[in-house]
Amino acid sequence: MDDRKLHIETLLAHEGRERGQIGGTVNTPVYRASTLLFPTVETLHAQHGTLNTYGRHGNPTTRSLEQALCQLEGAYGAMLTPSGLSALTTALLATLQPGDHLLMTDSVYDPTRAFCDETLKRFGIETTYYDPLIGAGIADLIRPNTRVVFVESPGSLTFEVQDIPAIADAAHARGALVMLDNTWGTPAHFPSFKHGVDISIHAATKYIVGHSDVLMGVIMTTEALYPRIRGFYKQLGLSVSADDAYLALRGLRTLSTRLERHQRNAHAVAEWLSAQPEVERLLYPALPGAPGHDIWKRDFTGACGLFGVVFKPITESAIRAMLNDMQLFGMGFSWGGFESLILLTRPSSHRTATTWNAEGPLVRLHVGLEHPDDLIADLEAGFQRLRAARD
Repeated sequence: MDDRKLHIETLLAHEGRERGQIGGTVNTPVYRASTLLFPTVETLHAQHGTLNTYGRHGNPTTRSLEQALCQLEGAYGAMLTPSGLSALTTALLATLQPGDHLLMTDSVYDPTRAFCDETLKRFGIETTYYDPLIGAGIADLIRPNTRVVFVESPGSLTFEVQDIPAIADAAHARGALVMLDNTWGTPAHFPSFKHGVDISIHAATKYIVGHSDVLMGVIMTTEALYPRIRGFYKQLGLSVSADDAYLALRGLRTLSTRLERHQRNAHAVAEWLSAQPEVERLLYPALPGAPGHDIWKRDFTGACGLFGVVFKPITESAIRAMLNDMQLFGMGFSWGGFESLILLTRPSSHRTATTWNAEGPLVRLHVGLEHPDDLIADLEAGFQRLRAARD
């Protein structure tokens, strides 16, 4: 059957499973191995330089995950890294060299910004931050030495949805690559390569794994870029364990089902929040009327459970009173797992090209798989604490 005709739910269930080659098991087993043995000198030499010479270069478990992810997002090749951040830094180092120029969205994940401002700068690579809503106007910022335009859509914390097709057209016209952090969109909801992306990055720790128990990153590329990035990846000595790859594969199988529930719950919670008098606006692109909704509707096939809540001017002590006694919303820096999370953020401290103008606090929510009525009840109790502290 032609995979191109299958729905995403079917691909999630079947890709990366090599029937008849793994002893009849439904799931690819965990292959724990460092050393691979060869029967003859000729066989050993024939495999030299391939991915079948040593455990660090992968195994049937890791390759099953890579193959499944490629099929889902439309990539030629994939590489697994120990974390989402390591995927970002590896891809940037593989595509940039001293004297190059990088265009980076101003709404980027803060550790990526730190890497640009410290490590890339030390290597003689200049970074210019740009307004994430610039669209085709990115052409005015591209220099002769601009090698990469980095996009993250929606943006970390503030959820700007970027016009990636317009940015990709402008970048490619000037010979620059487009690199995307696609963690929010996931391989299920944003087919990045169809929209002009050359390299797609995921913190697989989030929705791909989905159970808050594995750290992992993914780099996916076009055929033209794969040898270059795989070669650099190999030189860095990066690898992930077969056990972690197995857990990520297990999470991947239920990605579509989980995302559907995350989105449904997030809509219910967001609509309740929008009716609270203390809330200024919601930053959830899947919500009609929210910033970026039109582009999200055009380019994405779904949403996840992560969004922001901008409060009207209120003291931070009142927000702290709300957050400090939540029962179901835990406080933590991650997201994408089955559990709900809540976090007070300060995006204004991470901007250089644009200004975050909200007068009130910004709280980020990850809405998990709990019943939305229970989550709303937890938030309602939190708002009562907020109001008591404010009064």
